[in-house]
Amino acid sequence: MTVDYDLRDGIARLHLNRPERLNAVTTELTENLLGCLRRAHDDKAAALVLAGRGRAFCAGHDLKESVPVESMLDTRRRVERLQDVTRALRDFPGIAIAAVHGYALGAGCEFALACDLVVAAEDSHFGFPEVGVGLSVTGGISALLPKLVGPYRAKELLVLGEKISATRAAELGLVNRVAAAGRHEDVALEVADQIAARPHVATSLAKRVLDLGLPATLDEAMATEVDHAVLTSRSGENDRPREEFLRS
Repeated sequence: MTVDYDLRDGIARLHLNRPERLNAVTTELTENLLGCLRRAHDDKAAALVLAGRGRAFCAGHDLKESVPVESMLDTRRRVERLQDVTRALRDFPGIAIAAVHGYALGAGCEFALACDLVVAAEDSHFGFPEVGVGLSVTGGISALLPKLVGPYRAKELLVLGEKISATRAAELGLVNRVAAAGRHEDVALEVADQIAARPHVATSLAKRVLDLGLPATLDEAMATEVDHAVLTSRSGENDRPREEFLRS
């Protein structure tokens, strides 16, 4: 399998597993990743950690794979299938955490930024080389990246295609936490453990209300907040004593 799956204590662990090719993306890897994301959803995981085996998180599309002869419809279907990874990560009810080391380039960077949180090893690098090799971004980055770094920084990152360090990525708002080299998965799992210990309905709705609020008007955002307040009031998760919360 090109993606490994494991579930422990309510946390799904997904590992891209093509280390000999720096976990570069193929059709098989895309399909396996989508299957594992469905498993995490069906298993009702509170959080998932997406990482890569070997020397990198994911180096993007495998340019050494033979290019298939495609019709325009075939290309559209292939790209839309790749975009289903972004959809699955954004629609996952729990919190998706990318644990990045080595390279997160092209589609690999898209996988990471489609997650809710990003933990990066201090020796990792991010980048979008697509334009430089005559390709186009595909994973929703045209919407996600400007919201994270602003339109001018987004254009710089896409047009120049320069690799940036984990520290610089954190400064730009692409990374939540920078971990010591080799500890990216440990830190990501520590965050996942904290999430799994929190009320699941409230956590899931917090993710959703923020995602919905980005393109919403103020009135639309407040209407969603009312809906979510009703849901949390009926969830049975709001019985934790306030004193316990203040001590935590």
